[in-house]
Amino acid sequence: MEADFVVVGAGSAGCALAYRLSASGASVIVIEAGGSDAGPFIQMPGALSYPMNMARYDWGYHTVPEPGLGGRRLACPRGKVIGGSSSINGMVYVRGHKQDFAAWEALGATGWGYSDVLPYFRRMERWHGAPSAWRGADGPVHVTQGAGANPLVQAFLKAGQEAGHPLTPDYNGAEQEGVCAGQATIWRGQRCSAARAYLRPALARKGCTLVRGDARRVVIREGRAVAVEIARGAAVEQIAARREVVLAAGAINSPLLLMRSGIGPGAHLAEQGIAVLADRPGVGENLQDHLELYVQVAAAEPVSLYRYWNPAGKAYVGLNWLLTRGGPGASNQIEALAFLRSAPDVPYPDVQFHFIPIAVRYDGRAAAEGHGYQIHTGPMRSKSRGHVRLGPGGAPEIFFNYMSHADDFPAFRRAIAMAREVAGQPALAALSRHEILPGAGTDSDAALDAAIQEHAESAYHPCGTCRMGAPGDPRAVVDPETRVIGVEGLRVADASIFPQITNGNTNAPSIMVGEKAADHILGQGMLAEPRAEAAHA
Repeated sequence: MEADFVVVGAGSAGCALAYRLSASGASVIVIEAGGSDAGPFIQMPGALSYPMNMARYDWGYHTVPEPGLGGRRLACPRGKVIGGSSSINGMVYVRGHKQDFAAWEALGATGWGYSDVLPYFRRMERWHGAPSAWRGADGPVHVTQGAGANPLVQAFLKAGQEAGHPLTPDYNGAEQEGVCAGQATIWRGQRCSAARAYLRPALARKGCTLVRGDARRVVIREGRAVAVEIARGAAVEQIAARREVVLAAGAINSPLLLMRSGIGPGAHLAEQGIAVLADRPGVGENLQDHLELYVQVAAAEPVSLYRYWNPAGKAYVGLNWLLTRGGPGASNQIEALAFLRSAPDVPYPDVQFHFIPIAVRYDGRAAAEGHGYQIHTGPMRSKSRGHVRLGPGGAPEIFFNYMSHADDFPAFRRAIAMAREVAGQPALAALSRHEILPGAGTDSDAALDAAIQEHAESAYHPCGTCRMGAPGDPRAVVDPETRVIGVEGLRVADASIFPQITNGNTNAPSIMVGEKAADHILGQGMLAEPRAEAAHA
């Protein structure tokens, strides 16, 4: 089999690539190891905790022991299904802050400033909120605002204002900072994944094909990528690319594929018995994530979603959704957020909250003390950096190196203090009994640090492992046109190329990378945005 372009990974960026490349008339083969996204566990937004904990849909990755978290091994869910992680994530839609992209440019990603990426965010989205010059109205990705009907959600938004934070009408518009209604990739009660938005329309075209198989390596001849070797059952075959190979396998699997192909840190590849074709020490390095603590509070009134946290309640929610695409199952229940600055001299928000009107872990376990709520709380710009390397048997060795920088614990303590301040305002205090986590007696620095080490969890936003930068930067993996430095005909386009993690959830910028990379690949010129307009974001 062969095509003009071979895209590895039918995830957030890979689906966007398939859609845009095939629209040009080029032939595209998309390689995906995962299977179908059919069924309510993925399509029902309220069931979001299920697919990320199911081997059918998830690669099942875990970190190595993390010293900064007391040696715990954290789950690192990655979508093994069409749509990739957009099919198993929480569906929260956050573009990031304009200063994130200024930082990308400062780190060598020329042409990826806010003025450069804004047209691609607008092209990709179909925003169903109030019309705005900042938002797209006819793109493939449906974005809706949560109804926020639960009394706890409304109390959180009011409490945030009582604590002195602005109410922001659209955190993806002119201003991110403040408390705000959540936005999600949900449409008509169903998840709008990258598979639904991009891949299915692309596959309806004559020149786009989906091949199920496990990509093993990129075949490189005389310094040029010419094919991808895949395994399908016991058979191993090659899929040839007439023009280019594009890796869009995500922050864990894209660097693994490069290393298996002989592109990466020379000493590490030599240890693995892999011939070094391009010594790129940055491959697999610069791993970043958002870490968060669930500040949980017991509710004084039976107003949380706990009323459904029993077999009969879950059956009602599921049946209601199956029959009407409505009810609690039609929402991801993350219907309020906040982007806040931890101090007046911080130039732009460095703390994010996700508010959920039930006290329960992301893995669907440990509902605490009946009715309650939780504020997912954490700093957004940790300076800690980890890595992905080839482990035993070719499995990934994932080490985020959480809480390893001297600033991490003080920053996390400030974030927790801000969440407690909001929870203590009259609007929420009236609906609260007592704090469950971190809980009574955790006011000292030492007690808070211990709670962070014991209870902090990943927000599942890995990125940065194939960093984009200037061609002369020895730590960069791809150049600003997403080309792998030192190899012809090979690109990487997914969250792995982020030079620095963005403010908030990372799915929207991952899709944007696929959109923008497609224009680089096709060489048809980039979408333009007047810098004067973008300067006011």
